[in-house]
Amino acid sequence: MIDTRLAPYGALGLRVALGLMFIAHAYLKLAIFTVPGFAGFLGQLGLPGFLAWPIILAELVGGLAILTGFYGRYVSLALLPVLLGALAVHAPNGWLFTAPNGGWEYPAFLALTAFAHVLIGDGAFALRSGPLPGSRQAALA
Repeated sequence: MIDTRLAPYGALGLRVALGLMFIAHAYLKLAIFTVPGFAGFLGQLGLPGFLAWPIILAELVGGLAILTGFYGRYVSLALLPVLLGALAVHAPNGWLFTAPNGGWEYPAFLALTAFAHVLIGDGAFALRSGPLPGSRQAALA
């Protein structure tokens, strides 16, 4: 049973945590790893280094959109491939993220959190939100 009085605040908490996580990871890539360092890491994975900037910008701009609730559920949906890519990168390293090169549990948790955000919605204090296309709410609008 969903408590309809408090559910919007639960969705807000989920949205804020997810948005801050994306912003923190963008900052980590910019300030700690550096763009050339992250591009080199992508190269070690067999991915083109030019993907560094699009990934960083997606995390930063997407994180801000999620945090503020500016079509956040759509942004979470759009960022799911980034999270699933991170999951694929970390999957061979084992379960725990404390494993060398990080395990898969944290990226899996974040992907599921983003998916939950897509399903639940932006919650309280969202700047601009809307129903997902094809949903019952969209049909009623």
